[in-house]
Amino acid sequence: MSPELIQWGVLALVVGGMLALDLFVVNREAHAPSFREAAAWSVVWISIALGFGALIAVTRGSQAGGEYLAGYLIELSLSVDNVFVFALIFAAFAVPAAYQHRLLFWGILGAIVFRAAFIVAGTAIVEAAHSVIYLLGVLLVVTGVRLGRSKGHAVHPERNPVLRLVRRLVPMTPDYRGAAFIALEGGRRVATPMVAALVAIETTDILFALDSIPAVFSVTTDPYLVFASNIFAILGLRSLYFLLAGLLDRFVYLKAGLAALLVFAGMKILVGAIHVEIPIALSLGVIVAILGTAIAASWVATHPDRPGAVGRLGAIGGVLAVVVVTLLAMAALLD
Repeated sequence: MSPELIQWGVLALVVGGMLALDLFVVNREAHAPSFREAAAWSVVWISIALGFGALIAVTRGSQAGGEYLAGYLIELSLSVDNVFVFALIFAAFAVPAAYQHRLLFWGILGAIVFRAAFIVAGTAIVEAAHSVIYLLGVLLVVTGVRLGRSKGHAVHPERNPVLRLVRRLVPMTPDYRGAAFIALEGGRRVATPMVAALVAIETTDILFALDSIPAVFSVTTDPYLVFASNIFAILGLRSLYFLLAGLLDRFVYLKAGLAALLVFAGMKILVGAIHVEIPIALSLGVIVAILGTAIAASWVATHPDRPGAVGRLGAIGGVLAVVVVTLLAMAALLD
């Protein structure tokens, strides 16, 4: 068996094992994860993702390890923006808190399939016509500027053409039937609003992937590294949602940070046209600096006036501390 097949096999085993553990052991019963549970699982997912990056650095070299880490940080930071939209989708569909975790689980499985298809197609296109990557660079810069100028997030399910088509073709109950996606009514199987909410999540993630995957292509075009960094970032998205959902209004400068991140990713691609390569170590430094500045500025600018907010911010700080310590350890490994 070739080393490449072994690497893909290891990735599949790790991801499949964690998903099975999550679905069949940890979350067999539908429930709303507590803040403490979400924080613990966020630490677990982030630690596994960074540990996998260390494995890549050991087996494939420091350059590959650095590219994976940069891709993971880009995808993870852009995933936080997904959290804002998911919160709006759940509110728009009045999804009970106990069912949200199940909905996100199946949404992430769909996201894995769609992103795999995008990555395969994107890699093939870039290999066939490398100049296309510069169009992606322009797209990222334009998207970053538009994100920086936008006034916020909005969700309009009634404008989603895919959702309108599903509602037209698939009979659907007016209310939820527990956490089930399909219910038996009048002797026939009908969909529940869980299906509508899932369609909204999947189509939204596809739109996000159109930004995030090109952004990861700015640091690596290796399909294995692009896929691994994307998958580990979105696998931790559910825990991240329940960790941050109650404090989304505190991240007032996150949008500006993500806009700057997209512009940097686009410019990194574009300067390659004049044969100027930005070292991966410098790229990592810029990414961390942008995200750190956005988070720190938001932290300082907002005062935790809600009961329990200080403790929650402290817990999130603990999660970030785990990330920082692991990043320092990986930086030492990359050296």
